[in-house]
This record gives sequence, structure tokens and C-alpha cells, in this order.
Amino acid sequence: MRPEFLEDLGHGIYAIDTGFQQRPRFDAAYLVVENGRAAFIDTGTNHAVPRLLAALTALGLTPACVDWVIPTHVHLDHAGGVGLLMQQLPTARVLVHPRGLRHMVDPKGLWFGALAVYGEAEMERSYGRLVPVPAERAEASFDAQVLLLAGRPLRLIDTPGHARHHHGIWDERSRSWFTGDTFGLSYRGFDADGRAWILPTTTPVQFDPEALKATVARLLAAEPVAMQLTHYGRIGGSVAEVKRLAAELLAQVDEMVALALSLREAPDRHDRLKDGLLHGYLARIQAHGYPGDIAAAADWLGPDAELNAQGLQVWLDRPAG
Repeated sequence: MRPEFLEDLGHGIYAIDTGFQQRPRFDAAYLVVENGRAAFIDTGTNHAVPRLLAALTALGLTPACVDWVIPTHVHLDHAGGVGLLMQQLPTARVLVHPRGLRHMVDPKGLWFGALAVYGEAEMERSYGRLVPVPAERAEASFDAQVLLLAGRPLRLIDTPGHARHHHGIWDERSRSWFTGDTFGLSYRGFDADGRAWILPTTTPVQFDPEALKATVARLLAAEPVAMQLTHYGRIGGSVAEVKRLAAELLAQVDEMVALALSLREAPDRHDRLKDGLLHGYLARIQAHGYPGDIAAAADWLGPDAELNAQGLQVWLDRPAG
């Protein structure tokens, strides 16, 4: 019997609910399996590692079956568990964006940067102590790289916008992208009549709206039938549905930027940004057909409004050029 946190998405792709922040279906790691060989795409935090290993066991695989661990980028909810996981995978290698490679080999910068924001108690609670990846077991990806997993091609491209250290992974078999955070967030609790709702994520400190829009255009050029989001799960189902979701995402990017620019000089800029973003999210989920309690929705989306407000402020204050 498979554990409830393991979801079969077809085509040898499995979503693993990492349990991050004790929020169900909030943070996913993916396991791609081909002819008895496997790759993890994103890992969640250290606290997710037991689930990742249990997923292998449930599928009749051993840690030695894993060839690759591929974080989409080095934010801790995506890559915080890479080093600890690698200690359990005797033959795997890490493939990471070139801007993120040094942080996997020496995660002190990641740790201290997050520590300054969250404090030590919260860092230990949410992420656990970061473990370095041995340099000889990690390598940088490059744009348009094709990686073969037991003969199955996985193509990696540079996908800036959310972060400069971000790549996406195209799986031709399922005609889907593993998008990390570049195609936004889509929580299953806001699905209505089988349709997903989506929102962008800026997250400090490298949000770049023009780069993000260019990245989305590049993703769409492959005519994907689905997107595999870290937050959360497989969305789409057809080329037309993915295009609808992209249009919704890009419209919100433009709205967020306009809101931020209108508040550039406001003395209470952060609070007004956060409130404006949350108000927009709630209006959109209601228009989408969300039938649930709005107060509960506000509680769920509040952290995203906070992070997006922070990311927009960093973008506003970044020197031009």
C-alpha cells in the first residue's frame, strides 16, 4: 500500500507531499522513474528526507537506484534537503543551476541569509541544519542541456524571473515542465469545477517581472499539456488549459507591478502592498468559483501576500541598470 503522501501522476512521475510547514499539499518533491532508475526534482527540506526515502521503498526502488537530484533552484523549501538526502544515495549526483552550485557545496550563505530573516529557532523548526553536498558529486546545468535518465531525455533551460538561479526541466514523455516557482503557485484547495487557480510568486530577493514574462513565453513555446509545480502538483491537462493558466498568471504579474509602482513612495508601503495583494487574491478566487470560507482562504494566502510584498519592495528599491 502506497503512503498517502505519494501521488502517481502517470508517465513514471510521482509527487511527494513533503509536509513542509505542516500544510498539506503545499510543497512537492517529484520522483521520475524510468526502467528502474530514478531522479528527484526538488527535495523539500531536511524534514522531508524520510518521506523521499519511503517513496522509493513504496515503489520497489532502493537509494542506489537514484541517479540524479535536481533542485529547480536553491531556495530552502526546494533544495534545503539536498545535502542530507545525498548522504543516503550512494550513486546519485546533484545537478543545479550554475548560480546555485556554490550554495549546494557550501550552504553557509543560504543558512545565514535565512537566519537573519527567521531566527535560529524557526530555522531549526522549518528547515533543519543544512548539509553540504561534496563538490565531486555536484555539477552545474547549462541552458538546453539534455540529461538522459535510463534513456529518457530531460531537457533543462534557464528560467529566470522568480530567481536568477532557477532552471526548468522539460519531460518530453509527459509533455510537461517541472517549473519550480517560475509558473507560480496553484493550491489544490482553490480548484473549482476541475480547474486550477494560479498566482505568481515574487519571493525576495531576485524578482524580475520582465524576465519572468520571457520565461513563461519560453515554457509555452514547447506546447506543454501540463505543468508540475512545487506548490502544488500537476496542473493543466491540455495545451489550451496551460495557456489559460499562463494568461491568468501574467495578468496578475502586471497587476502586481502596477500596484507596487503606485505605492513606491507610500510611507506604509509594505502594509498596503500586502493588503492590496491579498484583496486581489480573494477577489480572484471568488471569481474563479471558489465555494469555501473566505476567512480560511485569507489565512492560507496570507503568507504569500507577505512574501510577495517583500519581493516587490526589493524589486522597487533595486537600482536601475
